[in-house]
Amino acid sequence: MADRDPNLPLGADRCEGPSWNELMEADSRPAPESLTSDSYEYRGSDPIPAERYTSEEWAKLERERMWPYVWQFAAREEDLPDIGDYVVFENAGRSFLISRQEDGSVRAMHNVCLHRGRKLRTEDGNADKFTCPFHGFTWSKDGSFDHMPCKWDFRHLEDADMDLPQPEVGQWQGYIFLREERGGPSLEEYLKPLPDHFERWRHEECTTVLYVAKEVPANWKVVSEAFMESYHTVVTHPQLLPFTADSNSGYRTWGDHVNVNLVPFGVMSPHVEKGAGEQWIVDEFVKYNGRSSDNYEAAGDPMAIDVPDDKTAREALGNTMRETYTEQTGYDHSHATDSEVLDALVYNVFPNFAPWGGFMPNIVYRWLPGDTPDWCTMEVRVIARTKKGEEKPRGAERKFLTRDQKWTDAPELGVLGHVFEQDMENLPYVQEGLKCSKNGLVNYANYQEIRIRQFQDTMKKYIDGELGGPARK
Repeated sequence: MADRDPNLPLGADRCEGPSWNELMEADSRPAPESLTSDSYEYRGSDPIPAERYTSEEWAKLERERMWPYVWQFAAREEDLPDIGDYVVFENAGRSFLISRQEDGSVRAMHNVCLHRGRKLRTEDGNADKFTCPFHGFTWSKDGSFDHMPCKWDFRHLEDADMDLPQPEVGQWQGYIFLREERGGPSLEEYLKPLPDHFERWRHEECTTVLYVAKEVPANWKVVSEAFMESYHTVVTHPQLLPFTADSNSGYRTWGDHVNVNLVPFGVMSPHVEKGAGEQWIVDEFVKYNGRSSDNYEAAGDPMAIDVPDDKTAREALGNTMRETYTEQTGYDHSHATDSEVLDALVYNVFPNFAPWGGFMPNIVYRWLPGDTPDWCTMEVRVIARTKKGEEKPRGAERKFLTRDQKWTDAPELGVLGHVFEQDMENLPYVQEGLKCSKNGLVNYANYQEIRIRQFQDTMKKYIDGELGGPARK
């Protein structure tokens, strides 16, 4: 690891206006250590090769040396609540079945018939057994071999050798993970310090209320890295600047696998030359919400408030949202910081899982590579806390959007659909530009893009065999 940049003192203000830590000091509630401890570490200033985003050779190395050895977010508990429920999870050339067992546990198995190779299932469902539609080879829902037609003609196959191969499964706060190759750090070790940070946010009490996926004509890393920094907001999302302190965001990295971007809301961006006070910040936010719906009424928006003379917009919004979430969920939010009910606390777990922290309905991103480096699937979930005392409902089904459709074709996304469409105005052309780059290099900022630097450093470790299976061979 390179020495820290001497021109960037740890904890110093990095842009005009309040730093993230100063906002935490001014919060109306004591902030937990997870939101106040700084963990920036200088990672050098070198560029990386553009071919990591465009080369089939590099994508092949990812499939061989990285994907089998990392913990992958595969499903949420509410996707398969009942015994026999199963989910088809496909990524990086592999297909898996995730199945709910009789005792309530979850197992995963490769979704491939061991006779002639047909996929056993192509859609989610419920089944006690998995029977291949081609010749009828059958497995129990725990992956153990059940029977085959005409067994007399397969005397060379032993039943004990016909169980479906099973990846390792881990569960945390309602999230189900799998790792194709067993061994390496446990899920808890891999996620560290995520379990400590999310303990107070209790995602296990949430269910998926919205789930949209879309094909994007850009490499999965191009797309995921666009959600690892707030630096692009000033040009790509200018409508957010009156109430989003983009350049005052805090960036943290831990080890190889976890990082976060802490984006403050209810504070004006330093890129806004002239604002009009605290009430103006709230009014601009309300106006922004109104753009998402033809039927929008400010009277139904909890953020459409009058800011008291002795409060900032951030404090006033924090008070309102604490009351709103307490009423909506039945859980007391009086201890929650302004940050935890307002801000975008965007965590990323290597390589492709990004859950938001905090007490508000949480966004969860996942990015899945396509069969060529030039496209991927981006998934967006929103999970919300089930009201206290009520049974958690089954999660919302996934809506799939093709490349020709827009995020705004999923109106349930609200303002998010418009924001994602602004990103789409860049990302396909980033992919095209990387393919025709003269110098073949990509440059990153030292602080605001430190999460991308960590991401790329970790990926290189897997490709080079410092992490994962190849290092042990």
